[in-house]
Amino acid sequence: MPRLYLSPPDVGSAEVEFVLETFESNWIAPVGPQLDAFEREFADLVGSRHAVAVSSGTAALHLALRLAGVGPGDEVLCSTLTFIASAAPINYLGAKPVFIDSEARSWNMDPALACEVIERKAKAGRAPKALVLVHLYGQSADIAPIKACCERHGVKLIEDAAEALGASYGETSPGSHGLFGIHSFNGNKIITTSGGGMLVTDDAALAQQARFLATQARDPAPHYQHSTIGYNYRLSNVSAAIGRGQLLRLAGKVTRRRDHYRAYRKAFAGLAGVEMQPEAAWGQSTHWLSCLTVDPAVAGATAEDVRLALEKLDIEARPLWKPLHLQPVFAGAESHGGQVAERLFAQGLCLPSGSGMSEEDRDRVIAGVKSVLR
Repeated sequence: MPRLYLSPPDVGSAEVEFVLETFESNWIAPVGPQLDAFEREFADLVGSRHAVAVSSGTAALHLALRLAGVGPGDEVLCSTLTFIASAAPINYLGAKPVFIDSEARSWNMDPALACEVIERKAKAGRAPKALVLVHLYGQSADIAPIKACCERHGVKLIEDAAEALGASYGETSPGSHGLFGIHSFNGNKIITTSGGGMLVTDDAALAQQARFLATQARDPAPHYQHSTIGYNYRLSNVSAAIGRGQLLRLAGKVTRRRDHYRAYRKAFAGLAGVEMQPEAAWGQSTHWLSCLTVDPAVAGATAEDVRLALEKLDIEARPLWKPLHLQPVFAGAESHGGQVAERLFAQGLCLPSGSGMSEEDRDRVIAGVKSVLR
């Protein structure tokens, strides 16, 4: 049987039509009408005033941190349970990441712990420059208390919503509450442009500056003149055409992934020691990836046992993110808490969740998990 992947691309005819339109108009250059339209449509969708399409979510975060004034020696709070791209741009700028543990309700940054750290540092006269709040596996973090604490102490809030496009926080979109929001269109994300990302903001001047920096910071002149260092970060017009087609299908993709999560949850409800990632009361998760934890003391097996059994069936599964405070590259970095994130990493597993996955394929996954956990 064909291999089942965790979250493969899911493309359709709308994307092909937009790409053909791009080729027929000969707008193959890095910028063009598809890029402009993609930015407008994306901003409208997530409820932000401005959007800047770039080459990756990491590039978007790098720009956001630079425009937030982060520089050498500054401290930036960051979720520890996340992919390295949430923190690497902090180091690009010579700043110092400070890692904050998760809370159990959503697996995202613990608001009480984050505020405690901010207030203690502010009282000592060294408030963090910024905070990178990650919305994990399609589930929004609890934004309001973290945003309020940041505003009290002048900390710039940047939301990493790379995994949460289509999710909700109340009636709003995660990624639309901070100074900047970051989205990713990597090949495994809920929508893809084959690679790419988006920076969103309500500040027109900051959006204009982001575009300037993302196009090599070329000054307005008939010749090539540069008074600051920029980057080659802009998304191509062709990739934007794919993104426009993907946006049209976002609602259906979210519905499909939520269907997978509900089916997994129902199938595993009777398995001792097995829990699906909880859905927090403050919003709807997309369940970009359906994730579970396996308590070996109760289940009699480990998440790694399940992963290896699925691999034998040619089904890809993957552990949760290894907390960044445990990563060798961040050895010695300041961190607070860690027990929740460490437990989730030790016991967690991501299951195939692609919006193109059939019920029959999903049943293969369920049968594989149940072959280990009875």
